[in-house]
Amino acid sequence: MTLKNFSLIISKPIKNYNKSIFIDSDKSISIRSFLIASISEGISLVENPLESEDVKSTLEVVKKLGIKIKKISSKKYKVYGKGLGSLQCRNNSSLNFGNSGTLARLIIGILSTTPDIKVKIKGDKSLNKRSMAEVIKLMNQFGAEFFPKNKFHFPLILNSSNYPISISYNSGKSAQLKSAVILAGLNANGQTLINENEISRDHTENILIRNKNSFKILKKKVRKIIVNGKKALKSFSIKIPGDPSSAAFFVALTILRNNSKIRIKNVCLNPSRIGFYELLKKSGAKIKLTNLKKINNEIVGDILAESSSLKPIKATKDYYVKATDEFPILFIISALTKGVSIYKGLGGLKNKESDRVEEMRKILKQVGIKTEFKNNNVKIFGEYFLKKKNKIIKVPNLGDHRICMSTVIFSLVTGVICNIKNFETVFTSSPNFLKNIKLIGAKFEKY
Repeated sequence: MTLKNFSLIISKPIKNYNKSIFIDSDKSISIRSFLIASISEGISLVENPLESEDVKSTLEVVKKLGIKIKKISSKKYKVYGKGLGSLQCRNNSSLNFGNSGTLARLIIGILSTTPDIKVKIKGDKSLNKRSMAEVIKLMNQFGAEFFPKNKFHFPLILNSSNYPISISYNSGKSAQLKSAVILAGLNANGQTLINENEISRDHTENILIRNKNSFKILKKKVRKIIVNGKKALKSFSIKIPGDPSSAAFFVALTILRNNSKIRIKNVCLNPSRIGFYELLKKSGAKIKLTNLKKINNEIVGDILAESSSLKPIKATKDYYVKATDEFPILFIISALTKGVSIYKGLGGLKNKESDRVEEMRKILKQVGIKTEFKNNNVKIFGEYFLKKKNKIIKVPNLGDHRICMSTVIFSLVTGVICNIKNFETVFTSSPNFLKNIKLIGAKFEKY
């Protein structure tokens, strides 16, 4: 999918504000909902999904695999699921995942145990640079093959297993890998077992948990997921809440801006997704999570934030999973908080849409902020008063939405001019980002 390229310039700080907004819908849940609905029996209803480029890529892939999807009203979709093992594609056809690593890993999980699949798989320039080694090695265990062998970057040829076997898997920090194994196990012969040695996001589990014949979770010292293969999945209805990762940028802007307040409504507050907010509260941020309720097995509520005086952030390695998408904006907050902030266990950030530690180091260096990266740990030497004279931040085409949005927040707080190339990459996750920052008073130029 090709987007119209444009760059963004911000040259003035935002004025004080007191606003209430809705944020873009959650990308992780949106992608999972469409994929799982496609392999369920009958018609599922997906309401309020994120209509971003990553989700559009998901819809295009699913349709190409033979699934009918009908938009019945504004942000409401019917998915005509065909059941497990039903996806089909013509020989020598190809699937393009765009910029979405989530889509890539999860659909690889589904297709690896779907009979008679031989398909070329690829992504955009950014995704093609990201290693798929871990998911490929896991799918090899189910019996799937990838060509060329020993190549772990797209483009690749995926040959599914016609007689997939179940596996045992000790999962780590990656929810995408865990989800790929779950989705592959649904159509494998026998029982797939997953031992969660480290707790990761559980959106896939929250959608599947209604299927008690095929899916169980045993909560012991080590959480165990049991997937019984070849058991039909029920259709479902789901309403997607707001994305806590997209909300994080507006919370950051508010706590850093003087005399400002914001309420962000109807946000997913799954315990595995709120590490950003927990870290900031520990550092003195005025943040409240209110109106909490459970919808489709997910905790949903409002986020209240206001201007705050912060102390340096100290993040242990345990926060990597709970705040994995928010580290670029956390680095911005640390840069504008006097003192040394310390983040541990961030090696995984090197294989995101960009090398996020390195790219954020380059951005902060442009405004005189010192950073250190050693042994997967990051130190940021923050300054409350930034000497911004003659400073300008230039961001090249990185294909990384979170780097782009983080830079915008830095500029809106400080008044430092920023020039961001290929800002359209933000639409992969947050198509309403510019609309929302304009709503709260930001001014910018597009060219």
